Amino acid sequence: MSDLASKKIFAGPRIRRLRRESGLSQSQMASELGFSTSYLNLVERNQRPVSAQFLLRLAEVYDVELSAFAGTDEARAFADLSEILADPMFKGLDLSRGEMQDMADAAPRAVEAFSLLYKSFQQAKQSATELSSQVVERGGTEPDAIFPVDEVRDFIHDRKNYFPELDEAAEALHEELGLHRDDAFMVLAGRLDEEHGIRVRIMPYEVMPETLRHFDLHRRQLLISEMLDASTRVFQLALQIAMLEYRPVVLRIGDSHSWRTEEARRLVRISLFNYIAGALLMPYSRFLNDAKALKYDIEHMSRRYGASFEQVCHRLTTLQRPGERGVPFFFIRLDKAGNVSKRFSAGRFHFSRFGGTCPLWRVHDTFSTPGKIDTQIIEMPDNTRYFSVARTVSRQGARYGDPDQQLAIGLGCDIAYARELIYARGHDLENPEATPVGPNCRLCERPACPQRANPPLTKSLVLDERSRGVSAYRFSQE
Repeated sequence: MSDLASKKIFAGPRIRRLRRESGLSQSQMASELGFSTSYLNLVERNQRPVSAQFLLRLAEVYDVELSAFAGTDEARAFADLSEILADPMFKGLDLSRGEMQDMADAAPRAVEAFSLLYKSFQQAKQSATELSSQVVERGGTEPDAIFPVDEVRDFIHDRKNYFPELDEAAEALHEELGLHRDDAFMVLAGRLDEEHGIRVRIMPYEVMPETLRHFDLHRRQLLISEMLDASTRVFQLALQIAMLEYRPVVLRIGDSHSWRTEEARRLVRISLFNYIAGALLMPYSRFLNDAKALKYDIEHMSRRYGASFEQVCHRLTTLQRPGERGVPFFFIRLDKAGNVSKRFSAGRFHFSRFGGTCPLWRVHDTFSTPGKIDTQIIEMPDNTRYFSVARTVSRQGARYGDPDQQLAIGLGCDIAYARELIYARGHDLENPEATPVGPNCRLCERPACPQRANPPLTKSLVLDERSRGVSAYRFSQE
């Protein structure tokens, strides 16, 4: 509540939607809350900020979370709308930021529908281009026009990366098994043997040169590559248990959504099984209490739970149980080329949906200092500030001479939560020095950026043969 009470909140459209969904008039809602109708009228028109007492009364009377009034949905809708309307096809509309903000505040679900329509347009355009290329080059078959990974990411994001049924089931099984980091492998292997008649075998590289885990259903064996480290071996056993014991609940959650492709349906199942595996090894309440006590020290948490740095970071993004919430983190994983392979957000941070990340965000710099934690305060173009923690993780090559795989992990949160993190030590959070970043170069309008790789889609280029600025691209400020 302190984060909401410490700043003025204008939540008129959200409160108006709540009232209408409840089938109430202004006078009825005002009476139930114990406030005047005139005050509620001013609040709904954003002419008065909502008070802490008003928010508490709303939460009590209508059983809603206070976080619902923090503007997460509206922030995401505004970011989506800004990105979509940056497309040159909308150049003639000349919509102001104020108008876009009004649309996002008043109807975030309508913006979501618009976003889905735009995504379908982009997919259709790409499909047509690929199909034309295939016809010209080799007379190929029709390409896959749908993007299952993006569809699953949206499904998980819409649920703030939190699935209560899965957490509760995993927490109960953790208690039943009495899991502890010191004997987790033996306990989970025993569960597979005793409950399912499945034997776990660690296989040499020569037998499984390109496979890390394989379930041999006929022989009732789970084959694990010797190339996996201890924490990953344990995770693979937890994953197999999840697939055997929690398939019905995963199917129910996955089938509650209308998927466009069978690939997306299968992919979300795999994602949810992985979610259960993480929750089994890092049970919700215990993990959250430890995270708070250790001030979210990721490496300490990693040692305590026998988990990898990445596994702990991923788990931290899922702690959104009503009444028992952790810091709403966002998470990203990328390679040296900047390709994003994972991204989650439990808060309002919105990644670019159709592009990469900003090179000024120091998650990219971690490759030059492998294994070292790097912290940074960043500021987005809408003046929102975030605290981020970044570090590389390595996957060693299978044998001598094989290249290692290095990935960068970025974990962050709204700067309002930074005081809860051990990594904020040494940072002046009262007067922070923030690095101005953007979603990506195509969408960022910051002038004179030395790291700019592309001009913004929203501006016209200014070309001058006689002059060269710090950026290769100059553009109009109109």
